Amino acid sequence: MTSLGRRVVLAVYALLVAVPLIVVVTGTFKTTKELFGSPFGPPASLSTGNFRTVLGDAEMGTAFVNSAIVTGCGVVLTLAVGSLASYGLARIPGRLGWLVYGFLVLGMAVPAQANMIPQYVLFQQLGLLDGLTGLVLIECVVTLPVAVFILTGFMRTLPRELYEAGSVDGANPWRTYISLVLPVSLPSLAATAIFLFVIQWNDLLYPLLFIHDPAKRTLPLALLQFQGEFLTNYPLLFTGVVVASAPVVVAYVFLQRYFVAGMTAGSVKG
Repeated sequence: MTSLGRRVVLAVYALLVAVPLIVVVTGTFKTTKELFGSPFGPPASLSTGNFRTVLGDAEMGTAFVNSAIVTGCGVVLTLAVGSLASYGLARIPGRLGWLVYGFLVLGMAVPAQANMIPQYVLFQQLGLLDGLTGLVLIECVVTLPVAVFILTGFMRTLPRELYEAGSVDGANPWRTYISLVLPVSLPSLAATAIFLFVIQWNDLLYPLLFIHDPAKRTLPLALLQFQGEFLTNYPLLFTGVVVASAPVVVAYVFLQRYFVAGMTAGSVKG
């Protein structure tokens, strides 16, 4: 593809991303009548009424706290389990390690919808439905393959001498993991944490499936209250989307270099 062709493709892609984004952001300052009358035009005034309505909604506040709890606990639990699994996989020699690794990351290729019914039945039997604990566990389960994929790729690039140095000093595998492997894996752990945060914070499928109590709703699920059977309050919906997206945008702005690190982690085979 020529340089001009690449620029045209990038320009078209930028428009496809920018136009809906502009409609959503400007729509937060409009009324429903203004939005439908001029969806692409600027707002008549920079009224913050929609933001006051959304931020003043008690259900939205509760949902924000629930999302913070579920995402925070889910990311920490997934990182803990994923880093331990990746540490073990990095130390298993030969084809066995690759076989187990392939089995674990195969979960990335299985559509979530294919497992919804057995997962729902299992969590119902365990009494984990309609609670934040069950939501944390299911988020950990479905995002664990992503964590294993990134962290194993990085830990396999660590020199074998690092593990041998721990053994020479008399450290057991657990001490080697805590004192040697985790400190040098912090960049990869940070990148993985950001990926997990984005996935779990924005998840709607499992809260919609597992949560029925309005007091246990997460933020993506609470946004559905602005969508009715016959009428949708798009200005409030757009405002809720902007508020819900704010933590993700802030995380990306300040930690964008870790996104790049996460995409390249494990690209070099050790």
